Amino acid sequence: MNARRALDSLLEASVVGSFTRLGYETRRRLYDWTPLERLRLDGKTAIVTGATSGLGLEAAHMLARQGAQVCIVGRNPDRTQQALETIDGAESELADFSSMAETRAFAERFVDGHERLDVLVLNAGALTHAFTVTDEGNEVTLATHVLGQFLLLELLRPLLEASAPSRVIVTTSGGMYLACLDVDALQPSEATYDGVKAYELAKRAQVSLVEEWTRVLAGTGVTMNAMHPGWADTPGLRTALPGFSRALSPLLRSPEQGADTIAWLASAPEVERTSGEFFLDRRARPTHRGGKTRRLDEAQERTRLWELCVSRTRARSADA
Repeated sequence: MNARRALDSLLEASVVGSFTRLGYETRRRLYDWTPLERLRLDGKTAIVTGATSGLGLEAAHMLARQGAQVCIVGRNPDRTQQALETIDGAESELADFSSMAETRAFAERFVDGHERLDVLVLNAGALTHAFTVTDEGNEVTLATHVLGQFLLLELLRPLLEASAPSRVIVTTSGGMYLACLDVDALQPSEATYDGVKAYELAKRAQVSLVEEWTRVLAGTGVTMNAMHPGWADTPGLRTALPGFSRALSPLLRSPEQGADTIAWLASAPEVERTSGEFFLDRRARPTHRGGKTRRLDEAQERTRLWELCVSRTRARSADA
């Protein structure tokens, strides 16, 4: 075991070896992973947001093959319908999670039409190079990756608790290793906006919120963990970072490899009670690499982040 962990640690330190298909294939064999088809979700209900392509679509396929009743959520009607037709027994909904109004409407429809929710995969998001503000006054990266996810979890929380034990999984990114938690920077002006930086900051905020939500959800039977997929060859990556995608093309993971840990976190018995962790390739990983992204006032900044989310979403989390 020590030798395996040492090799895993070497991969982790290398970054390229860890985030590419090399890391996935090595770890899969190193730890003799349980095949997902043996981790059943029969009788369970799952939501996957951002499920029309890439990691979200692959995760939805995986959960359905494991036996779950899957609801896929997308923004584009045509793409959502096309995705739905590829997943046996699934259902679909339309919602743009950069809109708090649409997020609320979707949550209300889902709660009205379902008696349980066992797995919530918060995957919707995109790296956007153009500075855009929603009709509600929120920069779109912040709105989609942080505010919309926060509000959706708040609204679905009673159903998750009623279905406990239940699990929430957040798809984040290794890009968060390049950013510290900075609530002010999460709200850029058009003059200071950098799409890549905004994405990194939002992903860092997601991981911080997972840790905060874990404290709020303690004792409810609802667990929440974050994961990052490594570098996967998805339409989103090819569109957002075409140069990076072309340069790393031979080493990029497939969407299936990138989404594996999502489905594992949704179903593996060994993580049923695990909460507040950050995973890559079925193992919890540190949330910082070195000290550059750590803040001395981390606790205060997390409080500011939570307050921002409550204010911008008008959530009712008085106990949070």
